[in-house]
Amino acid sequence: MKAAPVGLSVVPRNGSGDVLPDTPIVVSAAGGTLQNVTVRARGAEVAGRISDDGSQWRSRWALTPGTRYEVIATALGPDGRTHTVTGTFTTRTVERAVTASVEAPAPGETVGVGMPIIVRFDREITDRAAVERALEVRSSKPVVGAWHWFDGQNVVFRTREHWPAHTRVRLIAHLNGVRAVRDGYATEDLDLKFKIGEAHASVANAKTHRMAVYRDGKKIRDFPISMGRGGVRKYTTTNGHHLTMEKGNPVIMDSSTVGCPPGCPGHYRLTVNWAVRISSSGEYTHSAPWSLHAQGNRNVSHGCINMSPSAARWFYHFSYRGDPFRVVGTNRELEPTNGWGYWQLGWDEWVKGSALKQALSVGPHGSEPVREPLPQAEAPATPAASPSALISPQAGGD
Repeated sequence: MKAAPVGLSVVPRNGSGDVLPDTPIVVSAAGGTLQNVTVRARGAEVAGRISDDGSQWRSRWALTPGTRYEVIATALGPDGRTHTVTGTFTTRTVERAVTASVEAPAPGETVGVGMPIIVRFDREITDRAAVERALEVRSSKPVVGAWHWFDGQNVVFRTREHWPAHTRVRLIAHLNGVRAVRDGYATEDLDLKFKIGEAHASVANAKTHRMAVYRDGKKIRDFPISMGRGGVRKYTTTNGHHLTMEKGNPVIMDSSTVGCPPGCPGHYRLTVNWAVRISSSGEYTHSAPWSLHAQGNRNVSHGCINMSPSAARWFYHFSYRGDPFRVVGTNRELEPTNGWGYWQLGWDEWVKGSALKQALSVGPHGSEPVREPLPQAEAPATPAASPSALISPQAGGD
């Protein structure tokens, strides 16, 4: 009996118009195997994958609204002959657009090993899973990471352990055409490249009144400091895993930003130099020549970490954004949403914040779900002065 030719089909069908952007392109070979599939739109090739058995090709990302697509597919049949089909279709133009932006890091920035990737949307996302599937992370050195939604407009990527030093990272958000809200689509992709610098880490101890600074696991400086004097919560430095967030010289420290306006007992407004922010509740390391007598001896600040002018200047120039900064010895725990307190969450809890409830294996060619069960991961350890727990795992204050 003569073998039947391969049956080759394409969805959307040739000539279709008004195709929804979240419709996948599917090329199927019935009774044969696909040899080649090429899909192009606006002069660029569309990414897709052929199944292991060669029977189907499927586009990987959403389609661009208001765009004409061309498909050419060739399959080999059991009769030893090839069959080729071509087709075109056009996607629907959308009116209600969803926009996204990257809050951190900045394009081309060199950052610390604890740096998160923070993506914000201009409205509440109703299909977080669809958006998360469109977020691709690439890393020159392999890592495991996951996305975590803190609400419907903010999603953050964090690695399971800190980034390896000197890693190149790229975020490609294939958002164009994703139905992110019930009545609208995202209409722009994002493409961000940044670099991880040296492995910096610091530990500030409220009981010893010292701050140790490490580079690549080795202690390089040790400063006398004065931290929050306590007594009330707002004057207690937050305990736990911080990240350095931004730098300013000078910065105005105004208690109005933390709920104590003019007329409030204890109101202050000071200009400080060499300031490095570590939380959103007004905590910085900064120069404090007025508290030199207390540095290394007792805690006298409104919550910030006071340092000598020379120490503060050195730390200011040393720091990247995203450097791990651990505070120990106080009774006020840093909230995960206070600044970039994301490392306060243990790994299992972090992954639960993923819309897809999955960790990702990230490497030079992109990110995909971790296939094997992950070993149990502890929350970041509670160190004394050891750097291993740091490296291997509105202005306010004074």
